[in-house]
Amino acid sequence: MAEKQGKTYYMVAGERSGDLHGSKLIRELRQIDPELSFRAWGGDEMEKEGAEIVTHYSKMAFMGFWEVIKNIFTINKLLSLCKKDLMATNPDVLILIDYPGFNLRMAKFAHSKGIRVFYYISPKIWAWNQKRAYKIKKFVDQMFVILPFEKEFYKSFDYSVDYVGNPLIDSVNAFTPKKNFRLAAGLGDKPIIAILPGSRKQEIQNMLEPMVELSDEFPEYQFVVAAVSNLDKSYYQRTEEIKGLKVVYDQTYDLLNSAHAALVTSGTAALETALFNVPQVVCYKTSSLSYFLAKGLIKVDYISLVNLIAGKEVVRELIQHEFNSKMLNLELKAIIDKGSKRVSQLEEYALLKKSLSTDSPSRKTAELMIDYLKND
Repeated sequence: MAEKQGKTYYMVAGERSGDLHGSKLIRELRQIDPELSFRAWGGDEMEKEGAEIVTHYSKMAFMGFWEVIKNIFTINKLLSLCKKDLMATNPDVLILIDYPGFNLRMAKFAHSKGIRVFYYISPKIWAWNQKRAYKIKKFVDQMFVILPFEKEFYKSFDYSVDYVGNPLIDSVNAFTPKKNFRLAAGLGDKPIIAILPGSRKQEIQNMLEPMVELSDEFPEYQFVVAAVSNLDKSYYQRTEEIKGLKVVYDQTYDLLNSAHAALVTSGTAALETALFNVPQVVCYKTSSLSYFLAKGLIKVDYISLVNLIAGKEVVRELIQHEFNSKMLNLELKAIIDKGSKRVSQLEEYALLKKSLSTDSPSRKTAELMIDYLKND
């Protein structure tokens, strides 16, 4: 191993949300200890906070069983590169952020080499293959979870974890709306239906077109797509060609802050939408093989974080075959009118926020990590 000069934290985030949460964690860690250095697999947000990026997450974001199988050689090459770079860096700690297929293998490797392992944002192992908790218990020195029920889940495996609150609270609280957002984005006065199709290639390909095609059925509203600049603009070209539809890049929070309702691909965005008090329909579609495999394995009743945290259906989930124009039309109508479904969602959002609220989750996680390393 290389000889260390100063404290180095090595971080691995394999997708956009992990990059965001990792960046806020870096900021808080640096406020406590300005001398820390960070080497990371992540993205633009982590780089902005001073992390040296080894590989951008855009090269790692494979979604679904079939997609992983198709790209297994690429994934194995990335794993090999990560292991070699980790050993060359010889960090004080490896901090893994969600992204389980890759990160659980990195945890095992780092543990075998005597490198301390922290895991921030637990993989959703409570949804399927729960026995992975034993691997986490064996290879991860400390887990920091962001969903209230996860502490009890790990307790059933005799593994003590820290519940730190959800870091999206930090992101939403830190948000400052842009002045004249509508004007700058070329949006009119019509109420906005926000389209959040996801941030990965497979998500855009599967989700975007059925969502935007619905716009013809709602002429009194304007449909606006939340796009991400790390993907080629060609992925959104079809949408921009449809008359009356707008695409805004890297301004999801401003869009949600102005939206009347939303169609959202399941993931972090569903919880963000709830935190902005925007009634929503949660959607999800993957390849037929990935869906078939997942349906046989998943052990939870819901896929959206909003419903999982609430323990009941707060937002409607349109999954696979139900993700069609007829169901989208029906469910969107139900939440744009000032009826019971819209009111009920907003009431449940208020309860959801209470269950998640803590003093800055990112700050709390940073303090715990540094304390654990001091006491090592």
